[in-house]
Amino acid sequence: MARDQSRLDTPAERRRAEHQVAVDVLPADLATPAELSALETRLRHDSRIGILINNADMAQSGGFLDQSAEAIERLITLNTMALTRLAAAIAPRLGQSSTGAIVNIGSVVGFAPEFGMSIYGATKAFVLFLSQGLAQELSPKGVYVQAVLPASTRPEIWQRAGIDINSLPEVMDVGELVDAALLGFDRRELVAIPPLHVESPRLL
Repeated sequence: MARDQSRLDTPAERRRAEHQVAVDVLPADLATPAELSALETRLRHDSRIGILINNADMAQSGGFLDQSAEAIERLITLNTMALTRLAAAIAPRLGQSSTGAIVNIGSVVGFAPEFGMSIYGATKAFVLFLSQGLAQELSPKGVYVQAVLPASTRPEIWQRAGIDINSLPEVMDVGELVDAALLGFDRRELVAIPPLHVESPRLL
């Protein structure tokens, strides 16, 4: 699920062909109330969905003083409100069946106000706290909650925010991030912080 259907269709077709599985493509802008609500409905009622990966994200371009009211609202809505509502939509069903998982993608920026992305970092601090609270509430019901806090990676989020990824000190490939997150998932770690340029991910 993301906004760009044409770019979703290609990996979906590849997975159908390689793994002989059904893949549904659901384009949605999670900052749009109607589209967010439609996805909530799917999560509440589709028992085939056992894992939610909350990866919708929007970066901050410029410092705090550069932000318009509209930019602030959209960033906070996508990075916190949408993530929370999607988790709230699926959690009761997972808890009732005593199975499944919720994976929330945060960022180490939530620990680092010196990076100058105050609003973005605050949303990622929210993601960590929420994930830890959900783990406390849902783990007794058999639901695993994981927070993944990557450092700089190479997705297009930075380009869309006007940030030169090559200006950052160290950057990890998306594949490295995914491998580290999956290792943490298998170990049932509550918080995974994929490191840079090491073979054995360090997990908390």
